[in-house]
Amino acid sequence: MRAGNAKRFLLYGATGYSGSLTARLAKKKGMNPILGGRNPEKVARLAAGLGFECRAVPLTDAARLDDALRDVDVAVHMAGPFAQTCAPMLEACLRTDTHYIDITGEYPVMEYCAQKGGLGAEKGLMIMPGAGFDVAPSDCLAAYVGAKIPAAVHLTLGFSGMANVSRGTAKTAMGFVGLAAAARRGGRIVRHREHFRHQLDFGAGPVDVVAVNWGDISTAYHSTGIPDIDVFFESTPQLEKLSSVGPAMGWFLRRRLAQRLIHLFINRLPEGPDEAARARGSAMIMAEAVDGKRNCFAARLKTPEPYALTAETALEIVRRILGGDFKPGFQTPSMAYGPDFILEFAGIEREDVPCIQGGHALS
Repeated sequence: MRAGNAKRFLLYGATGYSGSLTARLAKKKGMNPILGGRNPEKVARLAAGLGFECRAVPLTDAARLDDALRDVDVAVHMAGPFAQTCAPMLEACLRTDTHYIDITGEYPVMEYCAQKGGLGAEKGLMIMPGAGFDVAPSDCLAAYVGAKIPAAVHLTLGFSGMANVSRGTAKTAMGFVGLAAAARRGGRIVRHREHFRHQLDFGAGPVDVVAVNWGDISTAYHSTGIPDIDVFFESTPQLEKLSSVGPAMGWFLRRRLAQRLIHLFINRLPEGPDEAARARGSAMIMAEAVDGKRNCFAARLKTPEPYALTAETALEIVRRILGGDFKPGFQTPSMAYGPDFILEFAGIEREDVPCIQGGHALS
């Protein structure tokens, strides 16, 4: 820890949907973050209401960003889209000897963080992307089933209950529109030639699922070493529409002008699930590991509403880092804190279930 530091952290992106939830939860928990962001008026207004210090600084100003980080131990990065914002924040953390965590669900960002892991380890810093719903609960579940099948060659992960998303999540999803979903094959990230479909049972019988671009394509591999990984979401009308976009239209929709228009439309939508929706919401995650002899093990995890859980897991990881409980270098939640880390949070239920593929189930 820095000499004379009161063990504080910078919560950057505090005025966004997840950032503001996390800032308010930090207040309830008696934590004392410095709120950061790009808009001085918004950051100051939120900080004044919560009684926190604030620092408004653009990510494009490296010198000011370094100054904002010099007297804190941890940067909690919640300002997306992370494909654009991760690099300047992480580089600043490495320059200023500051631990870095974020809540991205973008697998290319996680791979970028993994590439920086060696430098983080040299400096004694932890680099952990995916400290929120994606990927804390699913990463812990992947590590749990992976440990049951030590020679696993394939991992399947599935998500249900992800219909209500924030503006930021919607914008990130639109950045992948028209692209076939990513997967791991032989340890390498590849893309399915077409939209890959499957069926999974989240507890009420088999349902249709669609392969998606999700952070576990990166983190589950680093956590388990399993070479082949697929990630699916339960099919919804919105997901079906996105999946039906062809390559040519997708290319057009990913152009800068089209993305600006899409973002303008998304900005007119609700910021994210309201308090009532968060209180009653939940999600289910399914995981199965299979080895070359068709030995398998599967489990399900029920979680609270994803955005509410994101604030909880991110702040708990901050608390641990500030208390000296961290591992230097690139880490996933399960790598740093074990597969049972997620069981410490209220509303989490894990159960072993029959295998999806009908292999030789191991207990």
